[in-house]
Amino acid sequence: MSFKIEAQVREQQGSGASRRLRSEGKLPAVVYGENQQPLAVSVDHKTVFYALEKEAFHTAIVKLSLDGKEYDVIVRDFQMHPFRREVQHIDFQVVELDKPLKMRIPLHIVNAEKSQAVKLQSGRVSLLNSSVEVLVDPKNIPAALELDCEKVVAGDILHLSDVNYPEGVQSTALRRNSNLAVATVTGKKR
Repeated sequence: MSFKIEAQVREQQGSGASRRLRSEGKLPAVVYGENQQPLAVSVDHKTVFYALEKEAFHTAIVKLSLDGKEYDVIVRDFQMHPFRREVQHIDFQVVELDKPLKMRIPLHIVNAEKSQAVKLQSGRVSLLNSSVEVLVDPKNIPAALELDCEKVVAGDILHLSDVNYPEGVQSTALRRNSNLAVATVTGKKR
C-alpha cells in the first residue's frame, strides 16, 4: 500500500501558530533527515488522521510532496490529543533508499488457534512486545513480522529467534546476541 501526503512550509512556529493551524484543519509537522536541516511544515489533518489508523502507514515509505519536490519519508513519531480524536503533531524522517534503516515493526501471532496449547490445554498466547526493532532495507519493509505458534504447548516462552524474518530484515537485539522473550503461552499442563 502506498501513501502520498501534500505538505506546505509553515513560516510561523510556536504553540499559538500551531493552534491556528489546527483550527484550519491543518497539522503541524517536522521533516528531518541526516543531510538536511529540520523543516517545519503543515499537512492536512484529516488525511494523516485516517492514515494513522492503518497499521501499514506506520511502516510504509510515504511520498511527501513539498513545493513540487517529493521526499521518501517514514513516520518517526506523532502525538495525539489526550481525549479528543485529534493528532497534535507528526514527525517525518527522510529515508535514503540505499542505506539500511532502523525501525520498529509490528509483531503478529499466527496459527495460535491450531496449537496444542489453545486447542487442548485451554491456553492462550500473549505477546510481551507488540513490535520488534529491526534493521531493514527501505525498499522491502514488511508491514508486520509473524510469530508462528502452531507447535507451542502450555508453558512455552517464545523468543526473538522464533520470529519469521523476511529476507533483508534483521533483529537489532539478535545482532547483539540478546535473544529476548517476545511471547508466553499459558494453559493447563497435562
